[in-house]
Amino acid sequence: MSAGPVGVGVIGAGVISDEYLRNLTAFPDVRVLRVADLDLARAAAQAAKYDVPAAGTVAELLADDQVELVVNLTIPAAHVEVGVAALDAGKHVWAEKPLALDRESGRKLLCSAAEKGLRVASAPDTVLGPGLQTARRAIDEGRIGEPRTALAIFQTPGPESWHPAPEFLFQAGGGPLLDMGPYYLTALVQLLGPIRRVTGAGGRARDTRVIGSGPRAGTEFPVTVPTTVTALIDFQRSGSAQLVLSFDSALQRVLLELTGTLGAAVLPDPNGFDGRTLVHPLGSDELVEVPAEGHTSTRGTGVLELARAIRAGVPERASGELAYHVLDAMLAIDDSLTSGEPVLVDSTVAVPPPLPAAFDPYARTL
Repeated sequence: MSAGPVGVGVIGAGVISDEYLRNLTAFPDVRVLRVADLDLARAAAQAAKYDVPAAGTVAELLADDQVELVVNLTIPAAHVEVGVAALDAGKHVWAEKPLALDRESGRKLLCSAAEKGLRVASAPDTVLGPGLQTARRAIDEGRIGEPRTALAIFQTPGPESWHPAPEFLFQAGGGPLLDMGPYYLTALVQLLGPIRRVTGAGGRARDTRVIGSGPRAGTEFPVTVPTTVTALIDFQRSGSAQLVLSFDSALQRVLLELTGTLGAAVLPDPNGFDGRTLVHPLGSDELVEVPAEGHTSTRGTGVLELARAIRAGVPERASGELAYHVLDAMLAIDDSLTSGEPVLVDSTVAVPPPLPAAFDPYARTL
């Protein structure tokens, strides 16, 4: 097994790469060696901005023997193609969400990794932030008793007002279900366990949208996926959740609540890394804030946790199997939305243990 910092290459130099590169270049246990993109000038600009030694094509990155781990920040439609190419080149993979757009290609990615003895892990890593990790530890300690039900809501008017190229968010692989669903469903699986059955409903408010910012502001584009999705979710061990995801609401709202046998808790935004947990004990007017414990890093935390897990030979927490189970549940919700019937979720996953409160991304451990 290799020693020392893990060599990382980033594929995809778009908007989200800024946050990843800012964090990854600050973590001593990884070394960002290359940035690649179809737009070579954009790759070079991001490499220069974050003092990454090299930039260029995807082929050049995959041919670099020092790159052990590929961070795949491409658009959803390219996630599996790029991921399989990285595995074929002998690299571990961190994938942005969603893991894939369909079950077959998602399993193909994971099976390829297993055959080659490599790892695939996936966003969202917000679940590894101090906000949700503090909440998870509080729930595991029994602060609200046995968890029974949850309510998860994400409502906005949609990302076209601020995103300069939002079309992909309103086409296959996007919409609030596949764009925002991974945050909420990953958090729910962490708290209530794997999903057994879903019942979905929804639709779209408008067939076209207009870009609201950037050089293409005013451009109209088609919407091909549901822009409001609701779901009733039943979990394998017990309990249920109600989920609302919308790009149609003038009322902007984010909520994650968990109710147990001894009380209820309001949890942090699953799309963020921090936030507070408030516990409401049953039969009391008392409101208890659980002090957040943990690190201060954001996107890229999961890449680091994966890198350390690779070196230690232990399972990573944001695993590809977890991402696949969430994908399977999202596709089941979409299937139910179409059929009007409940849909069983065939996959399952072992819920990973909480991240230790002492986890320090800025410590040199390798």
